Amino acid sequence: MNPASPRTIARTREILQDLEAVRENLLALSDDIWAGIDRQDLDAFDEGVQFMRSFVEKNAAFDRVATDLSVLVQQFMSVRLEESEQTGSGDQEQNERIISELNREEPHLIDEDFTFKRPFGFIFDGEAATGVTTWQRLYELICKQLFARDEALFRSFEHHPEFISNRGNHTVSSVASTLRKAMTVGPDLFIESNLSANSICTTIRRLLAEYGLGTESLKVFLRQDRDAGREHA
Repeated sequence: MNPASPRTIARTREILQDLEAVRENLLALSDDIWAGIDRQDLDAFDEGVQFMRSFVEKNAAFDRVATDLSVLVQQFMSVRLEESEQTGSGDQEQNERIISELNREEPHLIDEDFTFKRPFGFIFDGEAATGVTTWQRLYELICKQLFARDEALFRSFEHHPEFISNRGNHTVSSVASTLRKAMTVGPDLFIESNLSANSICTTIRRLLAEYGLGTESLKVFLRQDRDAGREHA
């Protein structure tokens, strides 16, 4: 194919970001619907469970198709969602510049409600990143930073009760196939990433606590705040 124009590349990247946002929003919708089901009304509960079973199955199928579609488009168009990212890792001058830019916006801590909201950057323990357009990508970068800080500690979470559900589902695993959607953190170590924005933030809070870090060590900046600022500029 002929090289795509910058406009087509930009539009393709925006569509791929929207696709990722839809995937994350469907997970948030699932959380909202489940929380709203009346457990005291047995008929309503049975109906809700039946609906959720069907919803989860169809959403899982959609997620697989969306992932394949995203990979296909990125490969064919030579577009990567991460191309717009900038980090201060290893470059103090750039890190300070990104922090200065981000601090012009409203910061958020991860104990807030992020339903149907999207990030665009964060500052974690003095290290900044911008152009991060999905919660899953933010989650990945935070996990990799923590892994680099103390690999042995992160690996220990595979058997830590705080990261194992009541049904025995692991958040961290050395076997990718045991997770619904495995995300690589380090060599032979994976973390569950089939999570809504709020579930991701809950997991990050637990990770930070194990590393002895408070929620104030991570500031998140939202796309809606940035866009609103530009509209009123």
